[in-house]
Amino acid sequence: MADGATGQTFVFSTPEPRAIMSKETPQLFGKTRFLEGKIDEFLDKISEGVIYFERGLLLLLEQGVNDACEEKLLQMNGLKARCNEIRRSVVGTLYSEMLIPDFRGDVLSLLSDLYGLLDVVVDRFQEFMIEYPTVDKGATEFLEELKNLLAVVIKSVQATVMAARAFFRNPVAVRDHIYEIRVYESEADRSAVRLKRMIFSSSLSLVQKLHVRDAVDALDGIADLAEDVSDELSIYAIKRAL
Repeated sequence: MADGATGQTFVFSTPEPRAIMSKETPQLFGKTRFLEGKIDEFLDKISEGVIYFERGLLLLLEQGVNDACEEKLLQMNGLKARCNEIRRSVVGTLYSEMLIPDFRGDVLSLLSDLYGLLDVVVDRFQEFMIEYPTVDKGATEFLEELKNLLAVVIKSVQATVMAARAFFRNPVAVRDHIYEIRVYESEADRSAVRLKRMIFSSSLSLVQKLHVRDAVDALDGIADLAEDVSDELSIYAIKRAL
C-alpha cells in the first residue's frame, strides 16, 4: 500500500503459521523422540502391571494360590524392575541434556509417584498370596462384591495412567481424567463399606472378620493412592497449561 505524501510503500503481512501455533501448548519434549518413547514405555508397563494384578487377584479369589498366580507375580515384578530402569534413564537424560528445566521436577515427581503406585500394587498382590490360605471357605460369600471392588480399583489406576499420558500431550485434558479417578475412588469407598457390613454381619469368627476387613482396606487403599497421585498431577497440569 503506497503513502501519497511520502511515496513509501507499506506491506502488511499475516502472521507466520509457526507464530500462531506457538500460542498452543507445545509438546513437552519437542524433538526429543527418544525421551518421549521412554515415557510411553514407562506408562505402558504401569498399565500392563495393573492388568496382571487384576487377572492374578481374580485367579486367587476363584482358585486360591496356584502356579498361575505365581506367574503373574513374576510378571509384575519384572515390569516393576523395567519401570525402575526407565525412570532412572529418564532422570539421567533430563539432567545430562539439560532438558525442560521449568518442568523437570514435575516430570520426575510424576514418574516417581506412578512407580510408587505400581510398587504398592505388586506388594498388595504378594501380601494377598501370602495371607490368602488363612481365609476359609466361609469368606466366599463376599466374592462378587470383592470382584466389584477390584474392578473399580483397577479403573481408578488405569485412569491415572491415562491422565499422565494427557499431561505429556494435552494437559487441558488431564482434568477430565482426574474427575474419573475421583468418581472411581468414591465408588471404591462405597463398595468397601458394603463389604465390611457383610463381613461383620456374617458367621465368620472375629479373627476371620478382621482378616477379610484388612484385605478390603488394602485393596481400597490402592484407589486412595491413585487419587493422591491425581491430586499432584492436577497441579502439574495447571502449571503446564499456563
